[in-house]
Amino acid sequence: MMRRTFLKMCTALGLTVPTGILKAASEREHAPGSVLVIGAGAAGLLSGYVLHQLGIDYQILEASSAHGGRMKRTNAFTDFPISLGAEWLTTSPAIFETIVRDPAVQVDVELVSYDPKASYGLWQDGMLTLGELGAFDYLVFKDSSWFDVFDRYIVPTVAPRIRYDSVVETITYGGDEVVAQVRGGQRYTADRVVVTVPLAVLQARDLTFSPALPRAKQRAIESAKVWGGLKVFIEFTEAFYPTFLEFDIQPTESGQKLYYDAAYGTSTRAHVLGFFAVGAPADPYLARTGDALREYILAELDEVFSGQASRSYVQHVAQNWSREPYIKGAYVHDGEDGRRIRTLSEPVANKIYFAGDAYTSGQDWGAVHTAAQSALTAVDALVDA
Repeated sequence: MMRRTFLKMCTALGLTVPTGILKAASEREHAPGSVLVIGAGAAGLLSGYVLHQLGIDYQILEASSAHGGRMKRTNAFTDFPISLGAEWLTTSPAIFETIVRDPAVQVDVELVSYDPKASYGLWQDGMLTLGELGAFDYLVFKDSSWFDVFDRYIVPTVAPRIRYDSVVETITYGGDEVVAQVRGGQRYTADRVVVTVPLAVLQARDLTFSPALPRAKQRAIESAKVWGGLKVFIEFTEAFYPTFLEFDIQPTESGQKLYYDAAYGTSTRAHVLGFFAVGAPADPYLARTGDALREYILAELDEVFSGQASRSYVQHVAQNWSREPYIKGAYVHDGEDGRRIRTLSEPVANKIYFAGDAYTSGQDWGAVHTAAQSALTAVDALVDA
């Protein structure tokens, strides 16, 4: 069910995210110079945070007016944080200590496991089959979110070094310095740069490089498949739905579509159903906005639950990630070739480093913890260069 077989295997074996890289980076003599970080999502924020810890001068350039990237959340919809982007913890909670990198700081995050006896529904061939969820290793943030973790433990350190509304259009790296040209004419220079923008931004050529990136890197950028996607949250007067409602998607590699109890494990008494779709199954939803999107979803739920959705609807909020100008999609699809992912992550000319959920070792991708690990890897590499 759902994604990340590799992660489930790691959890089952009791494995955690490797931390040897952190010790190595903290023990070696720091390379002099300055670093530009492009993007203030999970990878960009953590890159800046680690550079700060290592005493390296840095600047974070963020295209939008807010930090967080796809960790976006809202407190305005109901009485608990709604994660409009990254939501579950899909690896060991030890990742928080790996991210914070300070044994004196205790990360205070409450997580909730799913009850194996929680209700699970499968909609297939026009029929709803109900059963139990069974063993499922995703963890729910109780009354918090991935965004809150970064906002509390990482952002206070790097906030003075973030320049918002700075859309980097060109990175020139042929000379002694790296130059980032920002829309409007401003230029920033540094010795190295960490690029953390979503892959779809590079595919759209909203950010270009001079000289051009190596051909193998360009091919990897062009050929990797980024799923479009969205999330919707709907409040109802009653919980007529199971904890998870999965749809039989064929072919399975075309994408994913899932309804789930977004209030599970929280302190709320509200009934909030989350909806998540990526890839081809997301297309009908991505094509609709406002009332049209609401009616389309309610009609689908009414078919499954005999009209109960429309009768108990209260409000909804939607986040279309494909329409975000500096995001342009969800994440690289789960079946991508790991070798291509590794190519995406490789540095260029010891000057340009890549970090983010799409620029990983190729074992796993598309999650906050993979973005964080890639940032640690990128900073370790540039310090070592």
